[in-house]
Amino acid sequence: MIRRGELFNQNCPSREILKHLTSRWGVLVLIALLDRDHRFSELRRTVGGVSEKMLSQTLQTLEADGFVSRFSHPVVPPHVDYSLTPIGREVAFQVRQIADWIEVNIGRILASKKDAEVAEAN
Repeated sequence: MIRRGELFNQNCPSREILKHLTSRWGVLVLIALLDRDHRFSELRRTVGGVSEKMLSQTLQTLEADGFVSRFSHPVVPPHVDYSLTPIGREVAFQVRQIADWIEVNIGRILASKKDAEVAEAN
Protein backbone atom coordinates (compact mmCIF):
# COMPACT_ATOMS: atom_id res chain seq x y z
CA MET A 1 0.00 0.00 0.00
CA ILE A 2 1.32 3.43 -0.93
CA ARG A 3 1.41 5.88 1.94
CA ARG A 4 0.29 9.36 0.93
CA GLY A 5 1.13 12.61 2.59
CA GLU A 6 -1.43 14.94 4.09
CA LEU A 7 -0.79 18.27 2.35
CA PHE A 8 -3.55 20.03 4.26
CA ASN A 9 -1.90 19.14 7.56
CA GLN A 10 0.53 21.93 8.48
CA ASN A 11 3.00 19.42 9.95
CA CYS A 12 3.13 17.15 6.90
CA PRO A 13 6.64 16.91 5.37
CA SER A 14 5.00 16.83 1.93
CA ARG A 15 4.49 20.58 2.24
CA GLU A 16 8.20 21.25 2.38
CA ILE A 17 8.81 19.16 -0.73
CA LEU A 18 5.94 20.93 -2.50
CA LYS A 19 7.56 24.26 -1.62
CA HIS A 20 10.89 23.12 -3.12
CA LEU A 21 9.29 21.82 -6.31
CA THR A 22 7.08 24.84 -6.92
CA SER A 23 9.54 27.59 -6.10
CA ARG A 24 10.35 29.80 -9.07
CA TRP A 25 13.95 28.59 -9.29
CA GLY A 26 13.09 24.98 -8.49
CA VAL A 27 10.65 24.80 -11.39
CA LEU A 28 13.08 26.37 -13.84
CA VAL A 29 16.03 24.19 -12.77
CA LEU A 30 13.97 21.01 -13.09
CA ILE A 31 12.75 21.99 -16.55
CA ALA A 32 16.26 22.93 -17.71
CA LEU A 33 17.66 19.62 -16.52
CA LEU A 34 14.98 17.71 -18.43
CA ASP A 35 16.74 18.64 -21.67
CA ARG A 36 20.21 17.54 -20.60
CA ASP A 37 22.81 17.60 -17.84
CA HIS A 38 24.28 21.02 -17.10
CA ARG A 39 27.31 22.49 -15.44
CA PHE A 40 26.61 25.21 -12.89
CA SER A 41 27.53 28.09 -15.19
CA GLU A 42 25.45 26.65 -18.05
CA LEU A 43 22.49 26.28 -15.75
CA ARG A 44 22.87 29.85 -14.53
CA ARG A 45 22.86 31.14 -18.12
CA THR A 46 19.86 28.97 -19.00
CA VAL A 47 17.82 30.08 -15.98
CA GLY A 48 17.89 33.82 -16.61
CA GLY A 49 17.81 36.09 -13.57
CA VAL A 50 18.91 33.58 -10.94
CA SER A 51 21.81 34.62 -8.71
CA GLU A 52 24.69 32.27 -7.98
CA LYS A 53 23.56 32.06 -4.36
CA MET A 54 19.95 31.17 -5.22
CA LEU A 55 20.98 28.65 -7.86
CA SER A 56 23.38 27.02 -5.44
CA GLN A 57 20.72 26.85 -2.70
CA THR A 58 18.13 25.50 -5.12
CA LEU A 59 20.47 22.79 -6.40
CA GLN A 60 21.43 21.79 -2.85
CA THR A 61 17.77 21.58 -1.83
CA LEU A 62 16.76 19.55 -4.88
CA GLU A 63 19.76 17.29 -4.36
CA ALA A 64 18.87 16.75 -0.69
CA ASP A 65 15.31 15.86 -1.76
CA GLY A 66 16.69 13.28 -4.18
CA PHE A 67 15.61 15.03 -7.40
CA VAL A 68 19.00 16.25 -8.62
CA SER A 69 22.29 14.40 -8.80
CA ARG A 70 25.64 16.18 -8.56
CA PHE A 71 28.70 14.59 -10.16
CA SER A 72 32.09 16.12 -9.45
CA HIS A 73 34.78 15.16 -11.97
CA PRO A 74 38.25 14.62 -10.45
CA VAL A 75 39.93 17.36 -12.48
CA VAL A 76 41.46 20.78 -11.91
CA PRO A 77 39.72 23.18 -12.11
CA PRO A 78 36.66 21.47 -10.63
CA HIS A 79 34.06 20.31 -13.13
CA VAL A 80 30.62 19.51 -11.71
CA ASP A 81 27.63 18.22 -13.67
CA TYR A 82 24.04 18.32 -12.48
CA SER A 83 21.41 15.90 -13.72
CA LEU A 84 17.99 14.62 -12.75
CA THR A 85 17.63 11.40 -10.82
CA PRO A 86 14.90 9.00 -11.99
CA ILE A 87 12.43 10.44 -9.47
CA GLY A 88 13.59 13.94 -10.40
CA ARG A 89 12.81 13.22 -14.05
CA GLU A 90 9.31 12.03 -13.08
CA VAL A 91 8.51 15.18 -11.15
CA ALA A 92 10.17 17.45 -13.72
CA PHE A 93 7.75 16.15 -16.38
CA GLN A 94 4.85 17.08 -14.09
CA VAL A 95 6.26 20.54 -13.39
CA ARG A 96 6.87 21.12 -17.09
CA GLN A 97 3.23 20.33 -17.84
CA ILE A 98 2.16 23.16 -15.53
CA ALA A 99 4.71 25.53 -17.06
CA ASP A 100 3.59 24.57 -20.58
CA TRP A 101 -0.04 25.19 -19.64
CA ILE A 102 0.87 28.67 -18.34
CA GLU A 103 2.75 29.53 -21.53
CA VAL A 104 -0.11 28.33 -23.76
CA ASN A 105 -2.68 30.24 -21.70
CA ILE A 106 -0.70 33.39 -20.87
CA GLY A 107 -2.98 35.55 -23.04
CA ARG A 108 -6.09 34.41 -21.17
CA ILE A 109 -4.37 34.83 -17.82
CA LEU A 110 -3.17 38.36 -18.59
CA ALA A 111 -6.61 39.32 -19.91
CA SER A 112 -8.22 38.10 -16.67
CA LYS A 113 -5.70 40.07 -14.64
CA LYS A 114 -6.43 43.19 -16.66
CA ASP A 115 -10.18 42.71 -16.27
CA ALA A 116 -9.75 42.35 -12.50
CA GLU A 117 -7.65 45.54 -12.35
CA VAL A 118 -10.25 47.47 -14.35
CA ALA A 119 -13.07 46.18 -12.15
CA GLU A 120 -11.11 47.09 -9.02
CA ALA A 121 -10.48 50.64 -10.32
CA ASN A 122 -14.21 51.21 -10.91
